[in-house]
Amino acid sequence: MPYARPDALVSTEWLASHLDAPDVRVVDGSFYLPAQNRDAKAEYAAQHIPGAVFFDIDEIADSDNPLPHMMPSPEKFSSRVRRLGLGDGVRVVVYDGNPMMGACRVWWMFRAFGHKDVAVLDGGLPKWQREGRPVTDEPTMPRERHFTARLDSTLVRDAAQVKRLLDGKAEQVVDARAAPRFRGEAPEPRPGLRLGHMPGALNLPYADLIDARSGTMLPQEALKQRLAAAGIDPARKVTASCGSGVSACVVALGLYLTGAREAAIYDGSWAEWGSREDTPIVTGP
Repeated sequence: MPYARPDALVSTEWLASHLDAPDVRVVDGSFYLPAQNRDAKAEYAAQHIPGAVFFDIDEIADSDNPLPHMMPSPEKFSSRVRRLGLGDGVRVVVYDGNPMMGACRVWWMFRAFGHKDVAVLDGGLPKWQREGRPVTDEPTMPRERHFTARLDSTLVRDAAQVKRLLDGKAEQVVDARAAPRFRGEAPEPRPGLRLGHMPGALNLPYADLIDARSGTMLPQEALKQRLAAAGIDPARKVTASCGSGVSACVVALGLYLTGAREAAIYDGSWAEWGSREDTPIVTGP
């Protein structure tokens, strides 16, 4: 069964046949956790899909906020993506080298700033390379393009809003971290954070929505089964959280593909919630 909203995902076959299309722009949105010991920018310089530009989520961020890669102002986002040749009237296709995670964050950021014609490359760069498709180290020289950034506040949540959601149960809060971290049984990758999860939050590890062999999103029915098994009601709005607001966007994409209400992202996620003394935390399942 096809996805309810297939516009958010493109196949490697589709991208290969549209690489030279005048209204398509390719973006490398790779992001790696410190423990992975990989340099996304250096890997992009060494090899990327022809014509792709590099979107650095740590730089296109609020540099005045001590939390990692928090959403920038609309003005900063607009300024940075214009320089990348991304703007009004083009279809943005985002991929990464760590299938789905960084690309989903960039996908969500574009949607949050009002650009809805954006999709994720299913399976990312690993699948592209397994199929023998072209990569290059040739620098991409984009032509600046106008971008109109209008923040959709329904797609972004802060700590105060999440507190109210937990108290009032107006939305479902879904934590995309691995189950041992959710239960408080495994350490957080960032030092100094308390262990556990928000009271009343549901746990759906983002990796459960991705086929482990191919790195692609699960088919629609399998996605629905994973959502249901986590206790998620697709008729209710979801606010997704994770370690730092990146892998939560995989959950947002999964919900979007199945036709559920479009999810919001708690941008500070556990990097903020786990570092504060005024935020309630529980452990266990």
